Amino acid sequence: MTNISAAPPSVADMLRGFSIEVNPGESKIIDAAPTRLDPGTEVFLTWIPGTNPMETIAPAAKLRSAGLFPVPHIGARHIESAAQLEQFAKLAVGAGIDRVLIIGGDRDQPAGPYDSSLAVMQGGLLQKAGITRIAIGAFPEGNPNIPDALLAEALPAKVNFARSAGLQLTIVTQFCFDAEPIVTWLKRIRAEGIDVPVRIGLAGPASLISLTRYALKCGVGNSIKVLTEKPAFAKLLIDKGPEPIIREVAAGIGPGNGSRLPLGILGLHFFVFGGFNKTVDWINAQRV
Repeated sequence: MTNISAAPPSVADMLRGFSIEVNPGESKIIDAAPTRLDPGTEVFLTWIPGTNPMETIAPAAKLRSAGLFPVPHIGARHIESAAQLEQFAKLAVGAGIDRVLIIGGDRDQPAGPYDSSLAVMQGGLLQKAGITRIAIGAFPEGNPNIPDALLAEALPAKVNFARSAGLQLTIVTQFCFDAEPIVTWLKRIRAEGIDVPVRIGLAGPASLISLTRYALKCGVGNSIKVLTEKPAFAKLLIDKGPEPIIREVAAGIGPGNGSRLPLGILGLHFFVFGGFNKTVDWINAQRV
């Protein structure tokens, strides 16, 4: 008989199997990550526009050799050529890296032949090199640079292609400061038959200035309203980090199923706007 809990997951339950996102150029964080994170943790490495993507390989290799799973970002619209992508994929696989996150990339005109993450997937170069674990982004509150109708078409198109190509797909959402759009979006895609595992993006503990700056930069509209129009809740986020949002998400998604989170949630994904160590300290305190 399946052991189904009558209560929603606890914060500690939600924090099992979390992932975290860091800048590969911050060598101190790359060096600290193996001692601060559980073995097997997925560490996402951002692709900074204007930098050489090959510079991500060395820090990713260091993380992999230490028992973590690096997930380099690939910004589709920043890729200059198919040859560049092929070289990146070959170097990554040679360093033991077997998974990537593909994002569209905020750029008006593509630097090369790829205008979307789907185009990168369809090109087949990652699969040819041996990378078959692909993460893609999703936006519960929408994306200011992409019409809602296009977002609604793009997600099932990526899921369907991944199925046909034998790719292991994961969805990672943009961070939110409001649980309602996360829960609503998650229930909607499940109702549409999209059963891909999801990581829910959240901002780690940070100051109000930092949270607001990143919310404005990333265009998370409802979340900006939460910070500016609900000062009591904003203060709660500053004092307690993302705990209030995690509790609201847990209440919205319903009871767990044994050790598995409801609605196909793989885990939480943390953006370290307040700093890597501050975020890891907060996570560890919540898991005690």
